[in-house]
Amino acid sequence: MGNTRHRLENDKLSFFDHSRLLYVTTSKYEGDWQSILHAHPFSELFYVVDGKGTFLAEGSEFPVGKNDMVIINPHVQHTEKSLDTAPLDYIVLGIEGLSFSFENIVSAQDGLCIQTASGAVYKYNVQSANVFAYLNIMLEEISQKQDNYETVCQNLLEILLVCMLRNDHLSVVEEENSLLNRECAQIKNYLDANYAEDISLDTLAALTHMNKYYMAHAFTKYAGCSPISYLLEKRIQEAKSLLESTNYSVAQISNMLGFSSQSYFSQVFKKAAGRTPVQYRSENKSR
Repeated sequence: MGNTRHRLENDKLSFFDHSRLLYVTTSKYEGDWQSILHAHPFSELFYVVDGKGTFLAEGSEFPVGKNDMVIINPHVQHTEKSLDTAPLDYIVLGIEGLSFSFENIVSAQDGLCIQTASGAVYKYNVQSANVFAYLNIMLEEISQKQDNYETVCQNLLEILLVCMLRNDHLSVVEEENSLLNRECAQIKNYLDANYAEDISLDTLAALTHMNKYYMAHAFTKYAGCSPISYLLEKRIQEAKSLLESTNYSVAQISNMLGFSSQSYFSQVFKKAAGRTPVQYRSENKSR
């Protein structure tokens, strides 16, 4: 009788020590779903079971369809929109303690990588039927809630992640020491919510209890631009929306968005948009 023993390399058994499955949700578009941009301090996997639609990540959007997997890294604002003629049916996993890296992906088939100020988003079409099978078992376990179902779901998550990393050339970055990223995310969220206020580097340094020069350097590395540049970009985005959809004067919009003067607002707007606020409104005003 033949006998072959395969030993495991024990030093590799704790690869996902710091990752934790937060939730498993399933949704199907039925015409009453309001699509709202939102972000999380953790990663999400968005798997399309059926249907077609559009996925939005900060300023970018791309089509999604059956068997597409969208990987959303922490702090990226995102949402989805469904086609009425082919309603989206999807499963979402929330995963704490890791983010994904796409540096090793050279030319993944049907893949799309988008780098935003907050982090990266990656979409690809899943070729393995095992992925859907693992997701279905997770849903079954979490809905029935039998003894130790949390352990089963966590183990299934790790199997799913290994399959993804093995087959799709992805890699993960575990976030054991992510305090600095959390501080930068706090700054970004504060700017997103309070962009019309009088905000300076001193304001943000006081918010995070960091040295303002170190804080500015860390945020620039995190977001790809300085805090003040991000603030101005946010204000310009809102200015465009107001110019397109309201009858507020340029002076009113300047004041509403926290600019020190109308002339400074016009100067910043023209530098960002390539035209003055009046010219932009003339070209883009909703009728």
